[in-house]
Amino acid sequence: MGLAVALLTVSDTRTLANDHSGAALLERLQAAGHRLADRQLVPDNRYRIRAVLSSWIADPAVQVVISSGGTGLTGRDGTPEAVAPLLDKTIDGFGELFRVLSFETIGTSSLQSRCLAGVANGTVVFVLPGSLDAVQTAWDRLIQAQLSAETRPCNLVQLLPRLGEPSGD
Repeated sequence: MGLAVALLTVSDTRTLANDHSGAALLERLQAAGHRLADRQLVPDNRYRIRAVLSSWIADPAVQVVISSGGTGLTGRDGTPEAVAPLLDKTIDGFGELFRVLSFETIGTSSLQSRCLAGVANGTVVFVLPGSLDAVQTAWDRLIQAQLSAETRPCNLVQLLPRLGEPSGD
């Protein structure tokens, strides 16, 4: 059985009816055999973002959270700042690899990508830009494989039961 994935769209202008990036993520996660735990849309407000993410992170039934939007450099974009304090550990390689892959499509504009990933209370969290191309790239080339137990030599699925354990540091 697949993982329980919650989707959050961060936008001051989108609705669920015109959230093409969220719809693409939903379609892809279901095609990969995962199930939607919840889907919400909130405005670019760090406290609203944190409230939704905190409830999912606290819910043992939610294993993965994917947000899209609010990662830009202008205006009210603040999703990375909202999410980072909630993370117990970051997955630095995700942002690094995403920017390399984005470079293939958008060139040096990829340096403006503030996507990130990490673990909070045993829940894997991905923070993506809101463009359709960005969520497709992230899912198709990074996330899908890491949410598959078939990916070798390692994947996030095999770590899920242990991600919430104390580090012993």
